Amino acid sequence: MVRRALIAVALLILASVTAAAAQDGAPDQVKLGERLANQSCVVCHFAPQITSGTYAPALSKDSLGGKADVIHEVIANGTPRMPGFKYQFKPQQIDAIVAYIKTLPPAPTAPPPRKTKSDAGAD
Repeated sequence: MVRRALIAVALLILASVTAAAAQDGAPDQVKLGERLANQSCVVCHFAPQITSGTYAPALSKDSLGGKADVIHEVIANGTPRMPGFKYQFKPQQIDAIVAYIKTLPPAPTAPPPRKTKSDAGAD
C-alpha cells in the first residue's frame, strides 16, 4: 500500500517536472529570437534613441496583423524594401524571431508636437 502511494507521488512529481520543462522551451525560443533580431532587425526596425525614428516600421505583436505565418513569410522572403533572410536563417530560427516579435508591445503613438512661443508668432 505504501509502495503504491510512493509510486503515485513519484509519477506526479515526474509529470510536473516534464510539464515545467515543456513550458521552458518557449522562453528559450523567445530568447533565441531576441538574439537573432538584435543581430539583423534592430538596425532598421528599432530606434537607437528615444528621440530618433526608425528606417522601417516598428515591430510588435500587431505587425502584419499579428499573423505569425505572414510575419514568417515576410522575414523569409523579404519585401521590395526589405531583404529576405531565408538563406541566413533556418526556418526554426525565423520561427524564434516571430515568437520574439509576438512578445513586443505595440509602440505608443507619438503625441502631436507641442507649439512653442516661436511657433505661435508664425501663425
